Parts: sequence; structure tokens; C-alpha cells
Amino acid sequence: MTLHKKNRGDIPLQTAKVARAAFPNGNVYMMMRDELGVVYSDEDFATLYSAECGQPALSPAVLALVTVMQFAEGLTDRQAADQVRARIDWKYALGLELTNEGFDYSILSEFRSRLIAGGRSHQLLDAMLKRFSEKGWIKAR
Repeated sequence: MTLHKKNRGDIPLQTAKVARAAFPNGNVYMMMRDELGVVYSDEDFATLYSAECGQPALSPAVLALVTVMQFAEGLTDRQAADQVRARIDWKYALGLELTNEGFDYSILSEFRSRLIAGGRSHQLLDAMLKRFSEKGWIKAR
């Protein structure tokens, strides 16, 4: 797969509008996005993807956050992929258009395999802890 980096800074207008209507007080995933912004960027995973050839990769930054949200809810890969397709709050947190059709569940396993093979198995947690520390939510001991 080839990585084509994308800017995920802004939440699509329609996604934000519908999510705010559905959750006027927000929820954990919307608050996470609002408080932390974009936790992972595609550049963080560039070395795991060959630029030589292949089909375009899904955003590894999106897959990283899906993996974290999947863990938080105790979901299987298939269930997590379904949540990306179905849940407005997940689309908000991921910065996806409402019409985003998601991805095949097997891509999550492939992504985790890339992290492990690249010796980056702690990258997701480390990035989250760094962001928490920057916000002053945790302190080093």
C-alpha cells in the first residue's frame, strides 16, 4: 500500500452540524476530539508504508484512532468497522464526512500487524500519553 497523506484538521461542516444536533451536550468521543484535536497524523506512520507502489492506504491516523476507540469499547474488528460506518460521533471524532462508507474490518488487523512488524507497537499509547501530558492531565513520575 502507498500512503497518501491527508490533512485531517477540520471536521466536515455537515458532520459537525449533525453530531451537535444529535448530541447537544457532546459525548466522550466528541469531547475527545474537541479537547485533544487530532492525536495522530499520517506522517507519524509514514515509515510503515512503502511509497513505491500499491493501492492508496487508508489514513493510518484514522486507523490508529479507530484502534483506540475499539479498545475503549471492547469491540471486535468487524464491530469497530461497523461503528465507523454507523456512528455520527465516531465520524466526528475521526473527522470523516457523514457519507464516508468506512472500510473492510480486515484492515484493522493489517494495521496492527504493520505497527508490530515496524517495531512501533507502543506508538498509539505513547502519542496519547504525550497529548495528555501536554494538556496537564497527567504528570511524569
